[in-house]
Amino acid sequence: MIILLGAINMERKFITYFEKQGENYTDDLIKSVKDKFDASCDVKRVLIASSTGESALKLQAALDDFDVEIINVTHHMGFSAENEADITDEMIEKLEKVGIKTYIGAHAFSGAARGVTNKYGGFSPLDIVADTLRMFSHGVKVSAEISIMAADAGLIPVGEKIMAIGGRGHGVDTAVILTPVNAKDLFNLKFHEIVAMPKE
Repeated sequence: MIILLGAINMERKFITYFEKQGENYTDDLIKSVKDKFDASCDVKRVLIASSTGESALKLQAALDDFDVEIINVTHHMGFSAENEADITDEMIEKLEKVGIKTYIGAHAFSGAARGVTNKYGGFSPLDIVADTLRMFSHGVKVSAEISIMAADAGLIPVGEKIMAIGGRGHGVDTAVILTPVNAKDLFNLKFHEIVAMPKE
């Protein structure tokens, strides 16, 4: 709803809040995302952080009637076990059949810097960025991170609003609308709307 008060333009929008992060709110989160598209959402691309791909499949089923591209971002190789991916080749193929691309690559806020801090201790500047975003929710951090990863991989354009979905642990609990950037332009990333997020 857009309200005009004199020279002031403002919008009132509905936000879904979950009780706490880390719970599996995937189905409710996807319903909130669909509600957003039903109401009016002009983004053409949706990123989702789904390590196994299951949440991405659920999202595609919910948004099948909308003209949106869905991109799944999973963990980098070796995240859980050496030389192994958390997503199976079969799932990647299943996602491709319904039009979903899958990205596997280094995490924007850790990457090689994590190898340095694991060996020598301390922290990297990107740890500060990540922890600052976690002050809102882990899913907000993930949403920003996967947008940078996808932009650097050439899967989404910079300077165009997208929806990004993330969470913590199993499933997703956060959806935001943001304008992505390449990693070199980190502090130009812009958040525009919160669609859903946990309160704690």
